[in-house]
Amino acid sequence: MNRSTLLKTGLATAVTAAAGAVATNPDSAWYRSLDKPRWQPPRAAFPVVWTPLYALVALAGARALDASAEADRRRRLRYAYGVDLVLNAGWSALFFRVRRPLLALAGIVALNAANVDLARRAWRADRLAGVALLPYLAWTGFATALNAAIAARNPGR
Repeated sequence: MNRSTLLKTGLATAVTAAAGAVATNPDSAWYRSLDKPRWQPPRAAFPVVWTPLYALVALAGARALDASAEADRRRRLRYAYGVDLVLNAGWSALFFRVRRPLLALAGIVALNAANVDLARRAWRADRLAGVALLPYLAWTGFATALNAAIAARNPGR
């Protein structure tokens, strides 16, 4: 794997993580007032889960990009990777800053579609890259269920 590619995907993923962290405020009165399901993980679980997931996303992106010899395929993969990261960071803004769980649900559904597309493209380029994205898909699937439950329990918010 090319170090330059890993540096670029690592930087892009770190910017995404930072943007999401800046937008997220689980201490806000608004968030604390929401009716949340009992199965929501504790607050401390989120950084513990997201840190290795972001590392896997950066690693998978670098492996897949480096394995894509055809320029057009590499360009499309790079675009899919960028779209995925924008949607990832965007969810936090929709949920915590805009304070619209239903709108955030639409955003995370779009993120899930982008995740599947990215994983498919990564798999075609490098099987290990595709496999490395599976925990990310699983976690965002879980996050979608959590978002949906919060939206259903807090209609009109």
